[in-house]
Amino acid sequence: MEILKVENLTKIYGKDTTKVVALDNVSFSVEKGEFVAIVGASGSGKSTLLHLIGGVDRPTSGKVFIDGKNIYDFDDDKLAIFRRRQIGLIYQFYNLIPILNVEENITLPVSLDNRQIDKELLNNLLKLLGLQNRKNHLPNELSGGQQQRTSIGRALITNPALILADEPTGNLDSKASDEIVALLKKSNKELNQTIIMITHNMEIAKFADRIIRLEDGKITSEV
Repeated sequence: MEILKVENLTKIYGKDTTKVVALDNVSFSVEKGEFVAIVGASGSGKSTLLHLIGGVDRPTSGKVFIDGKNIYDFDDDKLAIFRRRQIGLIYQFYNLIPILNVEENITLPVSLDNRQIDKELLNNLLKLLGLQNRKNHLPNELSGGQQQRTSIGRALITNPALILADEPTGNLDSKASDEIVALLKKSNKELNQTIIMITHNMEIAKFADRIIRLEDGKITSEV
């Protein structure tokens, strides 16, 4: 089943002499449960693409359908709610709240939505993430790998349509990087979670089911 459809997506910054085409008429689709890596050099447009898919920014033209809904048909308020419920974001620098412990950081999207926390799901996630014994720790009491695992838990807690991972291993050493990618793969297989990951590391990209390469804002290959 198709969970994501990107149609003729274009993003242009500036105009005339300052015009920059960050994304140039990009189209592709992703099936539910697929793990896709988007690779490319710095400035290739991969972060722009991820932000547009996630509704963090709006395109100059084109459409993004998530679970059959064109997300740009929503006004800003409805888009924010949709993003919170249906899109899990994993950042390179974790973006954890320093005064909240692991459990509170993971459940933050649910709390912000004024919804009941599913304790069984939370406990299963803590087990999957290997954070059962760290759930009451603050971010500054965790290693980089543990902080990133916490951010993965925060992305998974709403059971979103999509997980978008923006260079999730870019701030980690090789051992922690391998652990994080293995964890993403595990959540993909065991939870049937759809994941789109951008990375400049081809060794990490090889964990994905499919690799999309971007150059100068255009898709140049899919394998």
